[in-house]
Amino acid sequence: MNQSAVIGAGVMGKGIAYAFAISGYEVYVNDVKEEALEKAKSDIESLLKKSCDKGFLTSEVYQTALENLHFETDLTKAAENADVVVEAVLEKIGLKISIFQQLDEICKPEAILATNTSTMSPTEIGAQTSRPDKVVAMHFFNPVHKMKLIEVIRGLDTSDETVNQVRTIANQLQKEMVEVNEFPGFVTSRMNGLIGNEAMNLFMEGVASAEDIDKAMKLGLNHPMGPLELADLVGLDSRLRNMEYLHQTLGEKYRPSPILTKYVKAGRLGKKSGKGFYNYS
Repeated sequence: MNQSAVIGAGVMGKGIAYAFAISGYEVYVNDVKEEALEKAKSDIESLLKKSCDKGFLTSEVYQTALENLHFETDLTKAAENADVVVEAVLEKIGLKISIFQQLDEICKPEAILATNTSTMSPTEIGAQTSRPDKVVAMHFFNPVHKMKLIEVIRGLDTSDETVNQVRTIANQLQKEMVEVNEFPGFVTSRMNGLIGNEAMNLFMEGVASAEDIDKAMKLGLNHPMGPLELADLVGLDSRLRNMEYLHQTLGEKYRPSPILTKYVKAGRLGKKSGKGFYNYS
C-alpha cells in the first residue's frame, strides 16, 4: 500500500495527512472547500518544516513528504487510486454515510475505507456500501503527530484481512493500535466523555476553577492534559455532538453537562473560536 486519501481538511484530516506523508505514502487531501484545502496545505507544510528544523524529520523525509502531498476538491480524483481512504469529516452519521456511498462507487474494490469517527458505528456505515468487509474505524487522536494511538474498531462484517492490513498501516505510521469490537463510544470516547462531562459539572457547580480542575487531573492522576483543556482543543461543538450520541445510545449517565450546551449556544466553542473554558486571545 502506498497511496492514501484523507477526506476532510479540518484539524484531524490535516494531522492524518501529515502522518501518512512522513511515512512514505502519497497522500491526496480532499475537501469541498478550496479555502479549507489552502489552509490545510499551509498548516501541514508549516508543521513539516518545524519538525525538520527541530530534528524530528530528516531533510530527505521532509522533502519526500512535501512531494507526496496533493490537495484536491474532486473526490473522484482524490480517491480513485487510493489503497486506503480515511474519512475525517464532522461527526454526522448522514454525512459520513453519503461520503462512503460515493467512495464505494469511486474506489478500487480492494481499497480499505476507514472512518476517523470517535463514536459512530462502522457497521452502520459499512452496511450502506457493497464492501462492509473493507469498512473499519481508525480513530486517530489530536494532535495526530504527537499521539501514538490508533483505536481500530471492527464493524460486524469487517474482515480479519482488513484488520490485519490496518495493523500494518498503523505500524508504518509508527503508531500503536488497539483493536475494539464495535459498541457505542468504543473505549476511549466512553471514558473520556464521562471524565470531561464530570469536569464540566464540577466547574459549573463552582467546586473549583477550570485551571485547578485541570491541574488536579494532570498532577494528581497523571493525565497529560486536563479534561477542560482537551475539550477546548477538540471543540466544544464536537464534544457536544459526541455526548448527545452517547446519551442517545448508552443512556442517562452520558447526558451532556448543561454548561457544555450553554457554551455551544453562545458560540464559545473552545480554541477555534477564541473562547471556551479558557480564553485564547
